Amino acid sequence: MRKRVITLASALLVGLSANAQKVEFEEYNLNNGMHVILHQDNSAPVVTTSVMYHVGAKDEQPNRTGMAHFFEHLLFEGTKNIKKGEWFKIVSSNGGTNNANTTDDRTYYYEVFPSNNLELGLWMESERLLHPIIGQEGVDTQNEVVKEEKRLRVDNQPYSRFLENVKKNMFKKHPYKGTTIGKMEHLDAATLEEFLAFNKKYYVPNNATLVVAGDFEVKEAKRLIKSYFEPIPRGKDIVRSFPKEDPITKEFFAKAYDPNIQIPAIMAAYRTPSMKTRDARVLDMISTYLSGGKSSVLYKKLVDTKKMALQAGAINLSQEDYGTYILFALPLGDNSLQSLVKEIDEEVVKLQTNLISEKNYQKLQNKFENNFVNANSSVEGIANSLARYNVLYGDTNLINTEIDIYRSITREEIREVAKKYLNTNQRLVMEYLPESKK
Repeated sequence: MRKRVITLASALLVGLSANAQKVEFEEYNLNNGMHVILHQDNSAPVVTTSVMYHVGAKDEQPNRTGMAHFFEHLLFEGTKNIKKGEWFKIVSSNGGTNNANTTDDRTYYYEVFPSNNLELGLWMESERLLHPIIGQEGVDTQNEVVKEEKRLRVDNQPYSRFLENVKKNMFKKHPYKGTTIGKMEHLDAATLEEFLAFNKKYYVPNNATLVVAGDFEVKEAKRLIKSYFEPIPRGKDIVRSFPKEDPITKEFFAKAYDPNIQIPAIMAAYRTPSMKTRDARVLDMISTYLSGGKSSVLYKKLVDTKKMALQAGAINLSQEDYGTYILFALPLGDNSLQSLVKEIDEEVVKLQTNLISEKNYQKLQNKFENNFVNANSSVEGIANSLARYNVLYGDTNLINTEIDIYRSITREEIREVAKKYLNTNQRLVMEYLPESKK
């Protein structure tokens, strides 16, 4: 009886949290094609202004990789009305913070200000779009910044190249085979005219979503947005036509080397569908089941119980066009990489054969409920989610409804999706080795 009461109480709390977490928003288009999303929350005197551009590493030319990430840096250089080196000073002196980030699929810029600086945030983002200064001096400066970032985050970090090596083996045609940071020789070879052309093509209002979230008055925000953004000319429509990958029908093998590691690793990677699909969400649940914390299947088996691995887990890298599902482990002691693959495969076969327990299923549901609540717990997080769901999924209201997709996933679906995608004849097995063993 006690268990039944607890279950009902939990269900009630879930229902209340879902209602409390509903994100209200308004969205519309400007005449130049810019999409605008407004989320008013007057509970704290802060406001986020952000713009997500639908441009990422996959939009680059094969011999000019790194352009999208480079622009993430370059567009802080200054504008017609913001002098070189002044961007961050303006933000900080007005009590704000700001940042930007780039993926294979999009680039995102944002500021968080005290709410009385809404106009400042909108003006700065309109300046970035309308009046950027893209000159050789700025290009040269940011080239050195990007190179230093690559040295710190990639060249000198252990295991930092594993994803790069997985992707270049998994994708032979689609531009996901590259890296977001790109190749430095490509950036060195790029001309100023090429940087200007990239900006002209992708940094246009009809390729952008503006989000204002936080403490503001809607009528005033609309007036300011119209004033600052609507005069910006529409760009040419962007047509994307990326090559399709051939299905993987036979297990294949590769080796990669890293001078910064002493312990090797093994990866089994599978190509999976777009993050917009239901199957991608099921794979999210599978990866959490296999490696979501110390009580997860792979950690308990390989690290805790058998003490065969230092680490073991699963990564569901979902992207706009494809996904990459990666199972990995680092051996402990004399355990071989092949023995780790064997142990991991046993757990995958169990998933493909049997239903996970009702207890584990409820545990998964609780974790995803918690993730949903946390993602929408701050105005800054809500702004990011609103932009992402609009730009990459084409459905802004997924900020409220995606959790319903996860709630509706059944144990039977988990089994069937594992059977559909996680088969040995559909994968890459890659040994990631210390350079000295080459």
